[in-house]
Amino acid sequence: MRRSRPINLTIAALGGQGGGVVTDWLVMAARHAGYFVQATSVPGVAQRTGATIYYLEFFPRSDAPEGREPIMALMPNPGDVDIVVASEWMEAGRAINRGLVTKDRTTLIASTHRDYTIGEKIALGEGRASSRELFEIATAAAARLIGFDMVKVADAAGGRISAVILGSIAGAAVLPWGIEEYQHAIKESGVGVEASLAAFEAGRLAVIAAAAKPLTAAAWPDHRGTIDTSDYTLSAVPAVLRARIESLFPSELHELLGMAAARLSDYQDDAYASLFLDRIESVAAQGTSQSSGALTVAAARSLALWMSFEDVVRVAQVKTRRGRAERIRREVHAQPKDLVEVREFVKPRVEEICGTLPAGLGRRLLASARAQRTLARFRAGRRISTTSISGFALLRALAALRRFRRGSLRYQIENQRIEAWLKQIAEIAPRNYDLAVELAECQTLVKGYGDTHERGWSSFSQISSLAPSLVSEPEGADRLRALREAALADDSGAQLERAIASLRIHPSIAA
Repeated sequence: MRRSRPINLTIAALGGQGGGVVTDWLVMAARHAGYFVQATSVPGVAQRTGATIYYLEFFPRSDAPEGREPIMALMPNPGDVDIVVASEWMEAGRAINRGLVTKDRTTLIASTHRDYTIGEKIALGEGRASSRELFEIATAAAARLIGFDMVKVADAAGGRISAVILGSIAGAAVLPWGIEEYQHAIKESGVGVEASLAAFEAGRLAVIAAAAKPLTAAAWPDHRGTIDTSDYTLSAVPAVLRARIESLFPSELHELLGMAAARLSDYQDDAYASLFLDRIESVAAQGTSQSSGALTVAAARSLALWMSFEDVVRVAQVKTRRGRAERIRREVHAQPKDLVEVREFVKPRVEEICGTLPAGLGRRLLASARAQRTLARFRAGRRISTTSISGFALLRALAALRRFRRGSLRYQIENQRIEAWLKQIAEIAPRNYDLAVELAECQTLVKGYGDTHERGWSSFSQISSLAPSLVSEPEGADRLRALREAALADDSGAQLERAIASLRIHPSIAA
């Protein structure tokens, strides 16, 4: 039967994933198989604000009228795409949103891994889109859905994700030619042939296995609201602190407190982690036999994050951490002989510079307009190469200031705020336990550094000042939660202002 319309394929690939390379391979494979082919691309705005869209149409030469070539489209049209390949799970969602995936004809092949978008990263609250919800949408939208972790397969094969993408197209058998055509294209390119062939085969086998075992929501564990456990575990906690956690707290809290203590020991020292446990012991004492322990859990998670606030010293410490260079080399798939340069963009504010100084000196400089003008010269962004001796040494020198952090202005400010927060929780808990839990959760508003931190602190201050007025109200906890959610809804503070106004609490009472 002669074909009357071309086969349409769309690839959504992020910057650096080699979408253009895949397109070139497909063009060579199609021509070798005896097909007319046309390929176009529309670049994304940036690496994680939108993928580059590659669009290809294929038509068999044997089905074309003699002496004539088909006229092919330059862009995919909604409802007219046979195959969509997404190199990241949320890009599959974008393709669905554009109408490129339809139930009557589209095979959707997608990588199940996530590279979080800029919007997800900068959200004040939980900004990550739900991969499980997208799975339900994709299942309903596509005629056929095949998903697996392309990045994991590429890493295991020692190749690039571009070759895995090509292998997934071959393994899904969505184009009417054999694997030898794809292999021919890789060999013809002449670059990284062996590694690309290995990753191609790994991708081909992975998609066959994925097609045989339907994708389910279990592919995405529900990890929201948890602390990253990759570096901090109970086993990493010094023996004395671990024994203290295990003897004084119930077993269900051991993992959380262990992660927190390990984080704070790394951030400052073991004595700092011990101070954290002192504070949590005090919070735990606020509970009763009828309480669920929710206050201890909320306060522990929030306190660990607050006590490890981001400052210049912490940034320098993380950027010069042992093993970071090796991890970056793995992520970019650098070979042993490859040179990799890492440049850090540093732009501290005057407040952050003064916050690193001894408290007395920092306060004097902040109070001096002349000093601020002088320090403002350092606000211009600088690029520091941590793969150079001078750049690495500079950041290591900043990281070494950790031993003096307790005397810094920033530490004293944050410590005073933490103590005031814990005191307020202790005062509210005996009278309204649920409200105290919500107040503990409000720490999620205070995060990051610079303007982000200042906005979060402003919202937190407004909300915490209202908490005493809600103690006697049966729905006080719900109302405080609503304020926190309003503060997280936007970074302008407009929604929070409207929510506070709706409470109709007189300022004198709130104070």
